Amino acid sequence: MTDDSNYVTLQGRSRTLFRRQHMKADGRSVSLYGFKPHSGPAGEELVRTTGHHSELRRDPLRGTWSVYTPHRQTRTFLPSAATDPLAPYRVGEVPTEIAFPDFELAVFDNQFSSLQPSTASTMHSQWADGPATGQCEVVVYTAAQEGNLHSVGQDRRILFLEALIDRYETLFRNGAAYVLPFENRGVQVGVTLAHPHGQIYAFPFVPTPQAVAAKAFEDGYDLVSDHATWEGIFTVATDGGLTAFCPPFGRFPYETWIMPTRPCRGPWDLHASEIENLAQLLGDIPRRLDGLFDAPMPYMMSFQAAPRDAGPDFQFTVQFYPIMRDAGRLKYLASVEQFTNVFTVDIMPEYAAGRLREL
Repeated sequence: MTDDSNYVTLQGRSRTLFRRQHMKADGRSVSLYGFKPHSGPAGEELVRTTGHHSELRRDPLRGTWSVYTPHRQTRTFLPSAATDPLAPYRVGEVPTEIAFPDFELAVFDNQFSSLQPSTASTMHSQWADGPATGQCEVVVYTAAQEGNLHSVGQDRRILFLEALIDRYETLFRNGAAYVLPFENRGVQVGVTLAHPHGQIYAFPFVPTPQAVAAKAFEDGYDLVSDHATWEGIFTVATDGGLTAFCPPFGRFPYETWIMPTRPCRGPWDLHASEIENLAQLLGDIPRRLDGLFDAPMPYMMSFQAAPRDAGPDFQFTVQFYPIMRDAGRLKYLASVEQFTNVFTVDIMPEYAAGRLREL
């Protein structure tokens, strides 16, 4: 295959990194990030095989949006290690999404994307409020087929953060109103690929929860000042200018947030030392969660940064939503939570913070 890659040197917040851009045969982009320049030609690659139909519909009673994507019914489901689509390419084996024999960290356009570029077909049903435009990317933390944010190590977590900042800047520049990097961990929360990875959704609008949060910050709520009044009761760990805590208003058992202890809109506002500290806590919190019940904790993790046009008062956090309330016992979002959005929580946040501190 012809190598159509291009290379960019990026001055990160903490270190210099390199980005290699490669265009797949089906038109999707792959970005290879590393602290060393990536080299070598691309091999055989996995190409898009599905048609796409994504549309937005608005619920007039809740004021929320839903994305309808029937093509995602055919997405890859719990493949074997031999058919792992996120693994590096091996000559003579099944093609993968990343057509190179090795890489540090990779980001590519999701084949089974919920949101479609505005240049894609805008066909949608008569019930839609419009096409679901935007961008969905997959972030592959490592070429290794096993691992997690703790086990990949500090250097890889720093690279992950530096790459995320580049994705934020690129996606905002391309018109995204809100960017959500996230990770689903564990089959209990619907993970269909075991390879260590996360995702990024770039929305053309600001989703309702983030719009509500932006309004609260705009109206004067100061999370940093509020946190200072908790007197360490909810603190799990601190590292330099970052703190991890179980918010007193958390909705999930052992819910844990990471936050800079100064005003900060997003990871792009962090200093070099804060990048290092955030990377450390990004590995520390999963380790503590796994230690609760001596088993990998299934969770949902997201970066809650400011929407593109939010004011200067938005406070950046990283939020972990674990879904185990005890060994072998899942926290289900049942009728009360689903119908009212009022959560019933069995674990007191102050107790959760104490347990996690002990680990």
